[in-house]
Amino acid sequence: MKFKARVWKFPDNINTDLILPNRAFYLTPAEQVKFVFSANRPGWVDQVAPGDILVGGRNFGMGSSRPAARSLRNLKLACLIAESINGLFLRNSVNFGFPALECRGIGAAFEEGDVAEVSFDDYKVRNQRTGAVLDAEPLPETLRRLMQAGGLFPLLESEGYLAPRAAEVSRG
Repeated sequence: MKFKARVWKFPDNINTDLILPNRAFYLTPAEQVKFVFSANRPGWVDQVAPGDILVGGRNFGMGSSRPAARSLRNLKLACLIAESINGLFLRNSVNFGFPALECRGIGAAFEEGDVAEVSFDDYKVRNQRTGAVLDAEPLPETLRRLMQAGGLFPLLESEGYLAPRAAEVSRG
């Protein structure tokens, strides 16, 4: 998996309540995307484009196990690269097929609006503007395979363990 796109930066300790606010929790997944980061960056969902990349600080995704990673995937973001990712959020990212990597120094290496080149093949992150190249933490092959398959359910469907489901959401 390789991505190249504009970067949006977020600080340390972004919790799942900020990503997917409580007021959106019981809406459909398609409706939830309209509320992503509405508490701390109102109007952000109208500025972000499909394929854009999130750059986060330390402990990204802390908090509850709400499906915030699904909302980021449904927003059609390419991936998340953060200084560190909360373990529960990382596992939700894997299960929902939202690519996420930890990469020390990522916050200092990028300004919002820079273009990042991210490779899950060799775990390199490059800032197109400065030429800086960082090494991300490799994922266990099983987790990378799950992300690449689109998440747990799509993988189980592709291997014949589950009957195919209808598409979950489209960004409208």
